[in-house]
Amino acid sequence: MNRYSRHIILSEIGPEGQKKLSSARVMVVGAGGLGCPALQYLVAAGVGSIGIIDHDLVEESNLQRQVLFGTSSLGKNKAEAAKKRLEDLNPTIHIRSFPTQLNALNALEILSNYDIILDGTDNFETRYLINDAAILLNKPVVFGAIYKFEGQVSVFNYREGPSYRCMFAFPPKASSVANCSDVGVLGVLPGIIGSMQANEVIKMILEFDGVLSGKLLCYDARSATTNFITISRRQDEINKVLSQRDNFVEIHSTPEVSCHIAEISVDEVLKMKDVQFIDIREPGELPVVELPNCIKIPLGSLEENISEINSEKNIVTFCRSGIRSKNAVTLLLANNITSCYSLKGGALALEPAIKSLIK
Repeated sequence: MNRYSRHIILSEIGPEGQKKLSSARVMVVGAGGLGCPALQYLVAAGVGSIGIIDHDLVEESNLQRQVLFGTSSLGKNKAEAAKKRLEDLNPTIHIRSFPTQLNALNALEILSNYDIILDGTDNFETRYLINDAAILLNKPVVFGAIYKFEGQVSVFNYREGPSYRCMFAFPPKASSVANCSDVGVLGVLPGIIGSMQANEVIKMILEFDGVLSGKLLCYDARSATTNFITISRRQDEINKVLSQRDNFVEIHSTPEVSCHIAEISVDEVLKMKDVQFIDIREPGELPVVELPNCIKIPLGSLEENISEINSEKNIVTFCRSGIRSKNAVTLLLANNITSCYSLKGGALALEPAIKSLIK
């Protein structure tokens, strides 16, 4: 009673509302910039069962905005590090971590055990995966997105409302949209948007009016302005997803699931001969990596510069941390360059080994 007293004395919540919160089950996909603040407030509010799924590790650049983590969290899995911190915040609820990547093979099984899905991801492949799984499972999704100084929030698949595909029927071309590691993001922005997402979750649990279904809230942190865009339900898009139930895994299989993108460590690179590195980062990204056998082609222009790549060498692509470079390998394979690898850990792992590679 004491922990939740400020909720209980609200006439709109009271003891019964708090019981609804403690009976609710919420899955947070992604313990990053959006997931961290959302998780803090959902846990503090007493949501009874929370799942956290994230395969990524905590990096120093995350600490500018991912406020669940500290220096002691560096190198640890985000889902597990978040769970440890949140259990101290509220030991009375059940928190389960999934230190793995949500994919076509596990999405339906994992998400089926929760009432509401909070999407804290930063890539279109996973957003469409979550959307389609939620339609098949009939689960609402709280969507959030950030870009530099701007953020968006909406609720999809809620009480016959529109889905993500009703707003964007098809994903953009691979690698055509930059993420925060490319263009940056204001540190407080994910805190604002993630808190708004947590608010939408709580509104649904308490059955409040005004849930952001059929509306996209657009927030500009520089001007402190908020605008709304109306989203209409497109039954044809919903039906299309429902009709593809039996092909869910095939439709959403990423390269990591379907053909296992070849990854290589720095130690393994040191043993290889005839290596050509491709730095696929945008100009100005840190750390600076200078190698004699390295060409710089940003991922967005890689396909149009295929002719610069020596297909007779072992091609090793790298980005900052080893995520975008997998997309580069997918593109190279599609262009019949078969001896290619994604560098584990990216430039962050490569930087300490530069002297050895130059030798």
